[in-house]
Amino acid sequence: MLPEDAIKEQELLKKEVIIIDQLPPVITHVAGVDVAYEKDGDKVIAAVVVLDAVTLKILEVSTHQDKISFPYIPGLFSFREIPPLLQALENISIKPDIIVCDGQGIAHPRRFGLASHLGVVTGIPTIGCGKTKLIGEYVEPELFRGSFSNLIDNGEIIGRVLRTQDSINPLFISIGHKISLETATQWILKLSPNYRLPETTRAADNAVNKALKEIS
Repeated sequence: MLPEDAIKEQELLKKEVIIIDQLPPVITHVAGVDVAYEKDGDKVIAAVVVLDAVTLKILEVSTHQDKISFPYIPGLFSFREIPPLLQALENISIKPDIIVCDGQGIAHPRRFGLASHLGVVTGIPTIGCGKTKLIGEYVEPELFRGSFSNLIDNGEIIGRVLRTQDSINPLFISIGHKISLETATQWILKLSPNYRLPETTRAADNAVNKALKEIS
């Protein structure tokens, strides 16, 4: 796929993003996804880790190795990462009720980052949870856990800047698909009882790094 075709697809698919809650009545399983690249190589590894939504115990881990199929272009990262992530998702037996992505949802120049892309193509509710800001402006939230401020781009609220632990750098939360910003914020806080990053992201990061070491 050419970059210009990818942009056209983003513009088309973003119309399908749902920004209100369309969650199951009971959330039983949550998943984290992450992607890592082989250093000086052409391989990409995707990981999906499913956790119990209450205990946060890891229930299932799936990884998939593939060749990089799309160039490194800012704003189009999801086209590199969606193919291996879909393969890793196909290999899990427990379907998650929510997926937390280590990246952006609608907090994206074209309002269609990885979390939104993954949510639309799978139909599963997704949350964007980035370690760093991609776009937008914000006021630094207060220093206590649970404090947040809005992430704003051109007068539009595109996410929240959330402090998950006291006096620790905040995370950048955005709607992926089928979830409201309020609910997404609540879930990220719930999934981050002890550390800055939610347990979903920590587990997926560990899984993908372990798999990466095995091919090094």
